[in-house]
Amino acid sequence: MRVPAIRSAAVPREKIEQYLLSATHRAGCHKAAFFGSFGFYPGRWEVLAEALVRHASEHKVAKVEPSPSGTRYVVEGIIHAPDGRTPRIRSVWFIEAGEQNPRFVTAYPLKRGRK
Repeated sequence: MRVPAIRSAAVPREKIEQYLLSATHRAGCHKAAFFGSFGFYPGRWEVLAEALVRHASEHKVAKVEPSPSGTRYVVEGIIHAPDGRTPRIRSVWFIEAGEQNPRFVTAYPLKRGRK
């Protein structure tokens, strides 16, 4: 199974620029170093947003977590980076109860050897 309606997903600019690619965000700075090492940069946040949607559309859902407020989808696999490399990441998407389109929650690197 794939994340439903992933091509209609919301990937907020603030989530990318002020969290995933922010070198000053307390929790996001390590993620920014990771993604930055593969050529993802805050000034071109759309590149990471598009790569995340592509990541979720190309890989099967590894875990589904339903809750009263909606459903969380966890996706694991490679992401296509601007520098041509393909690091492995986990991305998380959420569909609110009563809604159809997913929104991006977070992403982070997977350790080597993890399947």
